[in-house]
Amino acid sequence: MKIAVVGLGAIGGLLAARLARSGHDVSAIARGATLAAVSKAGLGVCPVGDSERIDHRVPIRVSDDPAQLGLQDLVILSVKSQAVLDVLPTVKALMGPDTRLLSAMNGIPWWFFQGLSPEFNHIDLPSIDPGRTLLKQLPGDRIIGSVTYLSATTPSAGVVCPIADKRIIIGEATGGSSATLDRVKDAFTDAGFAVEVPDSIQKAIWYKLWGNMTMNPVSAITGATGDRILGDPGVRAFISQAMREAQAIGNRIGLPINEDPEARHELTLQLGAFKTSMLQDAEAGKSIELDALVAAVLDIARAVGQEAPSIEALYGLTRLFGQTHGLYPE
Repeated sequence: MKIAVVGLGAIGGLLAARLARSGHDVSAIARGATLAAVSKAGLGVCPVGDSERIDHRVPIRVSDDPAQLGLQDLVILSVKSQAVLDVLPTVKALMGPDTRLLSAMNGIPWWFFQGLSPEFNHIDLPSIDPGRTLLKQLPGDRIIGSVTYLSATTPSAGVVCPIADKRIIIGEATGGSSATLDRVKDAFTDAGFAVEVPDSIQKAIWYKLWGNMTMNPVSAITGATGDRILGDPGVRAFISQAMREAQAIGNRIGLPINEDPEARHELTLQLGAFKTSMLQDAEAGKSIELDALVAAVLDIARAVGQEAPSIEALYGLTRLFGQTHGLYPE
C-alpha cells in the first residue's frame, strides 16, 4: 500500500517505521528538526524498551508539502486531537476519491457517532469539532478507526523508541467490514502488530477512554505516576466515581461497560510507576489533550441528559491547571 503518516511523533513514527520495513511505500509529513533528521539519516528506531541506542534506521520519504508525496491509498492521522483542524488541509491534499483515513489518536474522535444507532446522529461534539467542520469534510465512510495499545518515546528528532509495540484494534467507523479494512489489517499484521477487528470500533474506543479520561488529567494536575494516583484512597475513590458516571453515559448511547472500576484499577496498577501521555506533555510544556479525553464526554452527557458532576469537576480543575500553565487555551 501507498501510505502517508501525518504526525511523525512517537506512535506515528513507530507505525511508519514498521510499515516501511515490511515493504510498503511509506512517506510522512514532517517539519523542523524531524524533517531535517529523517531526510538526512532515515527514521531511527531503538530496540524495544531500550532508549539508549538506535537499533536500525528506516529510510522514508518526508516532506512538509503534501503535494510532493502525492495521493495515497491510506493516510494515518497520528496527531494530538487538538491539532486535527490545523492539519485538515494537509490530510485532504493527500486523499484521492478512494483514499481511506486511519485515525490513530486518543479520546473521542469527530466521527464517533457515525457507527452507532441513527438516533444519536444529532449529537454534536463542539469541544472537538465545532460546527461539524471535520465531519463534513472527513465523514465516517472515509474513516477506519483505531485504538492503539502502543507506547513509545521520541528522545530526539527523528528517533522512535518503542516500549509496548504490538496491539492495535481497527474497525470501520460506520461498522461492518470492507476489502480496504482487510488490506489494512494485513498490512499491520505483516508489520508485526497484533491486530484485532471488533464488531464495533466505538466500543473499543469507549473502553480505553474509560480509564484514560481520569488517569491522564489527574496525573497532569498532580504530577504523580499511576501507582501513586491509585495508591491514594481519596483520589482512587474520586476516579472510581467519575468512571461510574462514564458508565452511565455509555449506557445511554449503547456502549455499556460491565466491569467494576476497581477491576480496571488493578490492571492499571500492573503498569507500575508509569507517566501518562498527558503528564509527559505537561512536563514538556506542550498543550494537553483535554478536549478529546474529557470535554467531549461532557458534550455527550449533556446531549443525553446524564449528570456527571465528578467528570465536570475533573474537567474544570484540569482546564484551570492547563490555562494557568499555558497548556490549554483561555
